[in-house]
Amino acid sequence: MPRIPLGVWVTDAVDFLTKHGRPVFNAISDVVGGVVHGMDHLLTAPPSLALAAVIAMLCWWLRGLLAGVLTFAGLMVIDGLGQWDAAMQTLTLVLVSSVAALVIGIPLGILCVRVSAVGAVARPVLDFMQTMPAFVYLIPAISFFGLGEVPGIAACLVFAIPPGVRLTELGIRQVDREMVEAAEAFGTPSSRILTRVQLPLALPTIMTGVNQVIMLSLSMVVTAGMVGAAGLGANVFGAITQYNLGAGAEAGLAVVLLAIILDRMTGALGQRLAPAARRHAERAAHGGVSSVLRYRPRPALALSGVVVFALLATTLGVMGSGGGNKGKPITIGYIPWDEDIAVTQLWKSELEKKGYQVTLKQVDAGPLFAGLGQGDIDLFLDAWLPATHADYYNKYKDRLQDIGVWYKNASMQLAVLKNDPANSVADLKGQSARYKGRVVGIEPGAGEMKIVKNKVLPGYGLGDFKLLQSSTAAMLAELDRSAKSNQPIVVTLWKPHWAYNKFPIKPLADPQNAFGSAEQVHVLGRAGFAKDFPQLTGWLKNFKMSDADLFPLEDLVINKYKDTPAQGVAEWEKQHPDVVKRLTS
Repeated sequence: MPRIPLGVWVTDAVDFLTKHGRPVFNAISDVVGGVVHGMDHLLTAPPSLALAAVIAMLCWWLRGLLAGVLTFAGLMVIDGLGQWDAAMQTLTLVLVSSVAALVIGIPLGILCVRVSAVGAVARPVLDFMQTMPAFVYLIPAISFFGLGEVPGIAACLVFAIPPGVRLTELGIRQVDREMVEAAEAFGTPSSRILTRVQLPLALPTIMTGVNQVIMLSLSMVVTAGMVGAAGLGANVFGAITQYNLGAGAEAGLAVVLLAIILDRMTGALGQRLAPAARRHAERAAHGGVSSVLRYRPRPALALSGVVVFALLATTLGVMGSGGGNKGKPITIGYIPWDEDIAVTQLWKSELEKKGYQVTLKQVDAGPLFAGLGQGDIDLFLDAWLPATHADYYNKYKDRLQDIGVWYKNASMQLAVLKNDPANSVADLKGQSARYKGRVVGIEPGAGEMKIVKNKVLPGYGLGDFKLLQSSTAAMLAELDRSAKSNQPIVVTLWKPHWAYNKFPIKPLADPQNAFGSAEQVHVLGRAGFAKDFPQLTGWLKNFKMSDADLFPLEDLVINKYKDTPAQGVAEWEKQHPDVVKRLTS
């Protein structure tokens, strides 16, 4: 059967929409971005204690005193983990995407009940939306909206709509037909039957749909951290790519606590809105300790408390958010490669000393170059040319500025343990069983992976080896395990990299020059960067680093101070004052 070029059709369709729908997408991005930034400021500006009290008061009204106390304790744990701002950013994305999904999903569910043709068309579409891997939605979202929160919300919206539609339709269809017929017999208009009979009786099921929409939005927001959406998702993604178990555990626990709080509050809201469930809960609350723990203030009292705490939080937030101009904003994108992380943290420190307002976005290479091309990212400090990032660079080079080269002897290689008998890639031929038949690789989108797959393995006759796609963090973890157990392993690696200092490994010679000649690490800016940042452009053109300067910086930032990279940079700067002075001279 001939191959179906579905990928080509989808790519052409997305390119067409991107090209001709740019004004519409820009308008949507501006509106959604404005809402997100406004709500984000509203949630992050107040002190954590005041805002936690507001949320706890709401939970007290919805579920009872014990639930309110536990909610407050959970929020304080998030704050104690240092994840408060990230959690509030995540909450912002969840609320915006969930409201948008419900505004679309609930009316569509009603329409599916009232118009059978709409339901017949909508069901397979919803099946498609719900079963498509969540990561796939990020690809067109980047093309349409660039990097940041807006593509994350767009992906969340598509992913979270189906349960809202399905459970709204299910709830209305489960309403007793005799009750509907009784209303019709009294001459009740169709619209009033919907609003006075069907929707009130279907409310518990609809609220279950609301709960599911919020939970799916939260799961997708975490995934959207891969495309630059701020919040806990970005922290989780950063921990994964940097093999930082501690940071991953902290961000992951914050996600769990936030999910539990949202789940319990939305579930209780459904009970409060459903008359039958509310009466059942009131009968269940009878004397003793149980009644105290389940006590909920009357709506007037609860609303008064929420208003008081909200005003207090807002006032404290406004007072604490002063400080005037924070300097010229600049967004630096970086990929989870250790030299890029280290150098990006170094420049962040130096630029903030000069008064710049620096925002960092960690994404993979493909989205990063797309963000540069679309102007969502101002600067990228780790472009490997002419080979590793050639595909991305050639695609967007008309919209990029090559500012300069800061490292000239970059190279890619396969590496093995130091005591391994192999010294050349050619020595691996016929030895696949010794290495479990695999070469442990990194991210599938990395240029080195393409070179190993298309040039190195075929060129040296290593067809019995399988190139294992993973991530830089996973490759380093596997290398660490193999080094400790002295088990043979072949990994894709590159220089500069601190792994050559930390692990007992050696690079394999490449007599056929399959990896190509040594590469150079370039600094790239978006179109118009030099005009917008003339002084910084001059600094970056003169920026150079040697192995003696770079390797200690990598070790401090990536290993010793992986949870507090700014501290690693500060220690390195004390050890290399001359290099620091040259950066902005």
